[in-house]
Amino acid sequence: MRLRDKTAIVVGAGQQPGDTIGNGRATAIRFAQENATVLCVDINEDWAQDTVDMIEAEGGKASALKADITDEAQCKAIADACVERYGRIDILHNNVGRSKGDKATHELDAATWDELMDMNLKGMMLTCKHVIPVMRAQKSGVILNVSSTSSLAARATITYKTSKGAINTMTQHIAVENASHGIRANVVLPGLMDTPMAIVRRADERGVDRDVIRAERNERVPLQNRMGSAWDVANAALFLASDEANYITGIILPVDGGLLCKRG
Repeated sequence: MRLRDKTAIVVGAGQQPGDTIGNGRATAIRFAQENATVLCVDINEDWAQDTVDMIEAEGGKASALKADITDEAQCKAIADACVERYGRIDILHNNVGRSKGDKATHELDAATWDELMDMNLKGMMLTCKHVIPVMRAQKSGVILNVSSTSSLAARATITYKTSKGAINTMTQHIAVENASHGIRANVVLPGLMDTPMAIVRRADERGVDRDVIRAERNERVPLQNRMGSAWDVANAALFLASDEANYITGIILPVDGGLLCKRG
């Protein structure tokens, strides 16, 4: 068991309804399958509890916590709850992000910019801020922040790309800042993934069948012309969270089927 005796926080462990699994839920389940105890955090407590139920159905250990990461007091409450329930924090996996409402620079209103940046970037900084003292006291810990290949490629809208690019540099800063305390920090960059957040919203916005969206996205991926699944992201996160990655910190890891190579 690669995460035996580890305690993990997965922020964004719930997901909206859909016919596939989301990155946060898959990661929480995968961590539990490798014997981690998982605190499943989501703004929707029912969705987080659904993930807990799936973990427990497989014999794993988990509990749910409702939190809005745009509020610092609730970010502190995440760290406090994990320590209260489990005594330590070995892994923080941040999987919250949104692009809905984003626009080109000349069309974007300041309120939408603030809303997206608060969720995508500020929330990750705040969760990191409040777990780092616990990890420093332990002299160990792993922070994993989910960014996007959009951070390194052209995009039609400004805020999502900017926030995800900032996650990359923020995580590298955290990695260097905390290396002497035994804390590792890395970034996972999903490419085109077949997840409810990616497929359902686009299908609904365009009024087309979900398989139309899937076909369009599959065609763009070099590796076998197919999107990845949330399990691909979860397995990358598992590796970086495990002792197998004990000497890896500050990296930006694409999980994208060669998409960034194609884009150049």
